[in-house]
Amino acid sequence: MTHETAVDRHSAVLDDAHLGDIRGALGTIKATDVGARTGLPARMKTLLAIIGPGLIVMVGDNDAGAFGTYGQAGQNYGTRLLWTLLLLIPVLYVNQEMVLRLGAVTGVGHARLILERFGRFWGAFSVIDLFALNALTIITEFIGVSLAVTYLGLPKAASVLVAAAVVIFAASTGSFRRFERTAIALCLGSLLLVPIYFITHPATGRMAHDLLVPGLPAGGRLSDVMLLIIAIVGTTVAPWQLFFQQSYVIDKRITPRFIRYERADLWLGIAIVIIGAAAMMGFTAAAMHGHGDFTDAGGIAAGLGHSAGRVAGVLFAIALLDASVIGASAVSLATAYAIGDVLGLKHSLHRRPTEAKAFYAVFAGLIAVAAAIVIIPGSPLGLLTEGVQTLAGVLLPSASVFLLLLCNDRAVLGPWVNGRAMNAFTCLVVAVLVTLSVILTTAVLFPGLTSDTITSIMTVCAVSGAAAVAYALIRRHRKGWTGTWPVDRTGRSEWRMPPLTKLPVPRISTGRKIGLAALRAYLVIASLLVVVRVIQLALGH
Repeated sequence: MTHETAVDRHSAVLDDAHLGDIRGALGTIKATDVGARTGLPARMKTLLAIIGPGLIVMVGDNDAGAFGTYGQAGQNYGTRLLWTLLLLIPVLYVNQEMVLRLGAVTGVGHARLILERFGRFWGAFSVIDLFALNALTIITEFIGVSLAVTYLGLPKAASVLVAAAVVIFAASTGSFRRFERTAIALCLGSLLLVPIYFITHPATGRMAHDLLVPGLPAGGRLSDVMLLIIAIVGTTVAPWQLFFQQSYVIDKRITPRFIRYERADLWLGIAIVIIGAAAMMGFTAAAMHGHGDFTDAGGIAAGLGHSAGRVAGVLFAIALLDASVIGASAVSLATAYAIGDVLGLKHSLHRRPTEAKAFYAVFAGLIAVAAAIVIIPGSPLGLLTEGVQTLAGVLLPSASVFLLLLCNDRAVLGPWVNGRAMNAFTCLVVAVLVTLSVILTTAVLFPGLTSDTITSIMTVCAVSGAAAVAYALIRRHRKGWTGTWPVDRTGRSEWRMPPLTKLPVPRISTGRKIGLAALRAYLVIASLLVVVRVIQLALGH
């Protein structure tokens, strides 16, 4: 029995296909390989084997919806909102670093951990809302496919069905390595955005200024600008990413020994995403700023073709097609992983479809239904896209709250729990996301939202946040807490979470119960109001 196997047999891993050698797209690490990486060649070989989860989850989020959002920002406001991308870098890293840590240390998916540590309601809610939101998101991915192939002059229905078949086949071979090689090839396809940047020749000096100096566009309504900023945040930091990254790290068999390599993989993905997003804002600003109203990603391809030449339009359409396919793959897998994890089903890309029928049925079913909806004449595709953006904004704060709580659960992460600096930054991020979520929900329900109303919402949220912090500090003082007890981080490279049945029952304080109850009420009310609004729009009211 090897040391690695001995550790894993005492962990909480639910599917034994998640144990064994790491068989990545670019290399293999044997389960028996427990030696230190002392030289640069050995470290690079290890990094190549690990690369995948962070790269795929980041590039997968630069999907069809992101193409439309970044393009709209460039067309409507030039590069004045480029600074938002720089501010999102630490948010992206902190959120995804926490879930990759949870995956490597626990061996259990995000939805299952929420179920075990916060009860059936939140466990069911996390799966149900994830399923609903992801199903709608996958539809938007195939909308992206349809826009791309239409510009390229290909038949819409046949192309969408072929794309769906490719996505299903790529993940259903029973080989994790084959899927990851396909996914990484698609990730490299996103670099097609870079040549478009050079074809359109944006003002590099202006872009550098707008990237480093925050500011709002002159002449635009504050409400419109704020909603677009919220859309940028929502399309860059999506709830499905948390579930996908954690489960994919587990399926790739990454353990705590390789967390630092996975962090490097995450930084690689973030770099490619930010480069792609900045390029899109830059070339749409150069080619289309001030030229009519924004329509959709297909309109961007047409605009680039008209302003910068046919080559630029074709490259954008191919990049959009590529992004839509990888987005559909990642979002579908996030859903299938979560359902398999919660229901205790076999859920691994290492298994053939005959060995994990339910897992592959959920994955393929989501893809097939989404593709079918897109090719049905008269489908309310624009309405579905709007609904996805709104629901994502509503649900994102809750996902971040549970992520923060799990990463402070010592029974779950042991020596890998968050430090004070990580907690302080994440609390700030959650507060900002809650504020943006409230603004977005209000704007959808009341389209005539004014700048004064937005300012009032931000003020109320800021005061509420300050009151919550003050309450926590006063309570800490009354209880005589001088700080958290120190965390012993020695030997953490070999530490894994014990089986779920051996975890102590979590103790939930009164303040946390109140906070979770308030979050539950907000999510239920906001989600219902959004659904009502979407139905009204569908009926023409």
